[in-house]
Amino acid sequence: MTANEIRESFKKFFEQHGHTIVPSAPMVIKDDPTLMFTNAGMNQWKDIILGTRQPEPRRRADSQKCLRVSGKHNDLEEVGHDTYHHTMFEMLGNWSFGDYFKEGAIDLAWTYLTEVLGLNKDDLYVTVFEGSKDDGLSRDDEAANFWAKHVPADHIINGNKHDNFWEMGDTGPCGPCSEIHLDSRTDDEKRAIAGRELVNKDHPQVIEIWNLVFMQYNRKADGSLERLAMNVIDTGMGFERLVRAIQGKHSNYDTDVFQPIIKAEEQLTNLSYGQNEQTDVAMRVCADHLRAVAFAIADGQLPGNAKAGYVIRRILRRAVRYAYTFLNQHDAFLVHLLPTLISEMGNAYPELVANRELIGRVMKEEEDSFLRTLDKGINLLNGAMDELKAHGLTELNGEQAFRLFDTYGFPLDLTELICRENNLTVDEKGFNDEMQKQKARARNAAAVENGDWIVVAEGNQTFVGYDYTEYTCHILRYRQVKQKQNIFYEIILDATPFYGEMGGQVGEQGVLVCEDETIEIVNTKHENGQIVHISQTEPKHPTAEFMACVDIDKRMASAANHTATHLLDFALKQVLGNHVEQKGSLVTPNGLRFDFSHFQKVTDEEIRQVERMVNEMIRQSYPLNEQRNVPIDEAKAMGAIALFGEKYGDTVRVVRFGPSCELCGGIHAKNTGAIGMFKIVSESSIAAGIRRIEAITGQACEESIYLLEDTVRTLKNMFNNTNDLKGVIAKYIEEHDSMKRELEKFAAQATERTRQTLIERKTVINGINVVKAVLPVEPNIAKDLVFKVREQLPENLVCVIGSTANNKPLLNVILSEDMVKNHGLNAGQIVREAAKLIQGGGGGQPHYASAGGKNVDGIAAAVDKVVELATKE
Repeated sequence: MTANEIRESFKKFFEQHGHTIVPSAPMVIKDDPTLMFTNAGMNQWKDIILGTRQPEPRRRADSQKCLRVSGKHNDLEEVGHDTYHHTMFEMLGNWSFGDYFKEGAIDLAWTYLTEVLGLNKDDLYVTVFEGSKDDGLSRDDEAANFWAKHVPADHIINGNKHDNFWEMGDTGPCGPCSEIHLDSRTDDEKRAIAGRELVNKDHPQVIEIWNLVFMQYNRKADGSLERLAMNVIDTGMGFERLVRAIQGKHSNYDTDVFQPIIKAEEQLTNLSYGQNEQTDVAMRVCADHLRAVAFAIADGQLPGNAKAGYVIRRILRRAVRYAYTFLNQHDAFLVHLLPTLISEMGNAYPELVANRELIGRVMKEEEDSFLRTLDKGINLLNGAMDELKAHGLTELNGEQAFRLFDTYGFPLDLTELICRENNLTVDEKGFNDEMQKQKARARNAAAVENGDWIVVAEGNQTFVGYDYTEYTCHILRYRQVKQKQNIFYEIILDATPFYGEMGGQVGEQGVLVCEDETIEIVNTKHENGQIVHISQTEPKHPTAEFMACVDIDKRMASAANHTATHLLDFALKQVLGNHVEQKGSLVTPNGLRFDFSHFQKVTDEEIRQVERMVNEMIRQSYPLNEQRNVPIDEAKAMGAIALFGEKYGDTVRVVRFGPSCELCGGIHAKNTGAIGMFKIVSESSIAAGIRRIEAITGQACEESIYLLEDTVRTLKNMFNNTNDLKGVIAKYIEEHDSMKRELEKFAAQATERTRQTLIERKTVINGINVVKAVLPVEPNIAKDLVFKVREQLPENLVCVIGSTANNKPLLNVILSEDMVKNHGLNAGQIVREAAKLIQGGGGGQPHYASAGGKNVDGIAAAVDKVVELATKE
């Protein structure tokens, strides 16, 4: 069976057993503050498991794309070095919400593996939870007895809490689990040692392929367990490992999931897979990371410098580094593997096909950028190694190695490789110490301590914000949350008009009011299918009846900006073309931001066209035409725009304003006329093929017009209230440019005179022409001077000029070519040493270098230090 056939067989089997087959949720999570990426199949069902959404249908199955490179599921550094770890992977899963439990899950798994896929029963081992005294839990004999129907007793193995008790987090749903392990060793190896002895011992051929989680408890903040209201089955089977087992391979990378990509790598590099371990690791890294980066971009996550974007950039850069170091690829490489990936996986995941051009452009730009960064890092490392050798040292310190990692993407093994080639070592302990400090800083910054929910009343939440800005409500539950020494409270209401942050629209603010207290709501967010109200004060009368009141001014401003975003999206498609797709948005009371796919700058004329079109739709006062709970297929048939990378339910809300029609859950104006006016304030590029527009509406437009009027009035006053402001300013600019040219001519003459003076005052030390000075000149003039001196004295020259303009010391050092070649001098090494006297640093080429610092009083001594180092015998 091929990989695609195996995936389909899984879906077909569970569909035949009453499961609804659901599409994969996006790998990048946008509206869950607790997760950046989907790292398990159950992520999209968190709200059902937590009881905040109805569980129908109660049986489901899918193939979910997952990413594990952050948090406790961090396999990144193992990827490529072994045969079974991955960043992006597919998780086959089936769920039961209050339907079948342990026996049903065990029977279904066993039937699928042995009867549908035909795995040898003798090669399968299962684990059951051995119990925990700390939690007061005994061995899971129930699961063991159900397994005994299928496997002999010596194939049922007790597992500890780490391996066989699954938890969503420090708090929340949890329960015992049973893992199914496959022994794929040779017959001789099996006879030599029983497979049960190798289960969970990291043996590459005795691996877990399926985990059946029996969720039946809730972990409270104090560590205690309570029973869940509904038992849940959550299973996850690693697709790549399953394919390996079915295809009889000893490595996931030898299956048809990865082999087409690896063969493409062989063709591009003229290297053979299976001949050299370093080459093999590099090819595996690139094949794996290609998938993670491509799927992330298709789901709308671009590489960046923060959060999810940083993780994707880190994955891509790791692949580029391996290709650069071990595959001799000094130009963009991953982008040329993209067609193979799309050919192999495009049918199962059409988002790859739809976003082909965007993925390729972003990949190439990121690769090219990092290759330039690698070159800078290598130059920096070369300078550091030169410094070590000059001082007779043989070890690069840990801080420098960590800086290379943190700033230039050099992992420790790359730094060690380059140093080893130069007979140097790296302080690994110092590097690891710096790494731990950074991780500790990150943990402290992100640490959140959640208290237990204090339940005030039972019930489910209803959102009434589409129709009301004030509504009578009661508190269902609340809890204390601590983060970065701050304490705030999260409150769940039975009914709320507050819109929680989601879909780019920020959360609303307002108050909860009862007779005895007023609770200020500083923010609201969506979490696990419910709206969480955030306050800095604890409810004093939690059982009281409250009036929930949204800040109406901020709501109206946000609503206007959100509606304007829809009109902008429509207008961009009309002006630029149907290739325009939304790639991100931010809607606040103060303005809007809209990211979209387009492969060139939007011209001023096109921006004006878009503005005119949006403002015309505003003047038309198109009313809000919304339809709620529309079946998703019906909504798409209506022409409603759906976004790649978004997860939609079975029914959706359709929002229409005139010709604009989109799927949207946000708050909108009652008609487009409420927007008032629309104005684009900036257009820029944020990534290859992605543009960003920022715009304002309503009162903000009015204020911008007043500001423009005031600016023009001020300018007129500066030019004696002239009626021809443009002409007068043009005249002043022309006069300024003419005066600037005259000044530059005088400066050039002054530089020439200074050069002559310096040369006349040169000294000779040990047969070397030395020109030195400390001058109160701009840095560019000092640099120009040293090069002009060398033009007149091209041999046997050491020239150093210290400049002190704006109270900032700067050294410029230049050597004649013969001083570099015949005397072995290096201006970069010399200037780094001298710069210590001005509390600074620098570097450059062997013949020219510069350095800046903080201590202007040390500039004369630094100049003398350069002369001393350059002229010593």
